[in-house]
Amino acid sequence: MNDDLDAADLTILRELQNDGRAGLEHLAQACNLSVPSVQRRLKRLRASGLIAKEVAVLDQAKFACKMTFIVMVELDRESLQQLDLFRKRAKAEPQVQQCYYVTGEADFILICTAEDMQDFEALTHRLFFENSNVRRFRTSVAMERTKIGLSLPI
Repeated sequence: MNDDLDAADLTILRELQNDGRAGLEHLAQACNLSVPSVQRRLKRLRASGLIAKEVAVLDQAKFACKMTFIVMVELDRESLQQLDLFRKRAKAEPQVQQCYYVTGEADFILICTAEDMQDFEALTHRLFFENSNVRRFRTSVAMERTKIGLSLPI
């Protein structure tokens, strides 16, 4: 953990992980500080990169892309250039929600979303079949979204 963080900083970060729309007054009350002090701290936390991004988590069931797929991807060649090319393709694809470079049997694990199986098949053509460096990929279909989030236990 970052040694420059005090208890108030950690409280602010925990509160924001729980509710990104938490107002300054709520944050000030939660950490026993003034609103201007919380504003300064938030500015510092954002500028330092400790708060990397603030997003809304949408209810997937209320949108067209209702399906989630976990895809393990094995590349043929693992040169730095080939790894970077695959990362760029994954980052550029809106249906890839998360991409991890991993150890073990696969080189990458992707969390993808799609409207249906046909939509996912089109995604596999774009990402895998049209990429001559993809040796193979294995897919699991998520049956249920039990927990969604990127919160850190701080």
